[in-house]
Amino acid sequence: MTFVVNESCIRCKIMDCVDVCPVDCFYEGENMLVIHPDECIDCGVCVPECPVDAIKPDTEPGLEKWLSLNAEYAKSWPNIMVKKAPRPILRSGRGNRTSSNTSHQIPARVIEADKVNVHPVCDVLLVASQCHSLRSKSGERS
Repeated sequence: MTFVVNESCIRCKIMDCVDVCPVDCFYEGENMLVIHPDECIDCGVCVPECPVDAIKPDTEPGLEKWLSLNAEYAKSWPNIMVKKAPRPILRSGRGNRTSSNTSHQIPARVIEADKVNVHPVCDVLLVASQCHSLRSKSGERS
């Protein structure tokens, strides 16, 4: 058994779990953390530290996709061993996400779904069944 980080961590990153992990098995992406399943020693000390209940044992039903996502991104994201200050949040309650090759801000929306994919270029979680343009034909936000 190992523990995995699920969708509840997206755009949260409070990182209290990082401080208590005895083996430093957390890895940091732009909008969430993941646990390296081969490094986790299954101690569970991180579970009660997560205020959004994002850390679950991989034995729970329905977490197969999250186990796979955690394993994949732990290989490419940097290891995090100490808690960092949370990212600033806009007044609207949404954080900023700025593309590295443009100067405009890209709004993001968290959607619960059964099928989650990760964009291969920018590491954004996508929901294949609910992908749609954030702008209507007139150029206004939908």
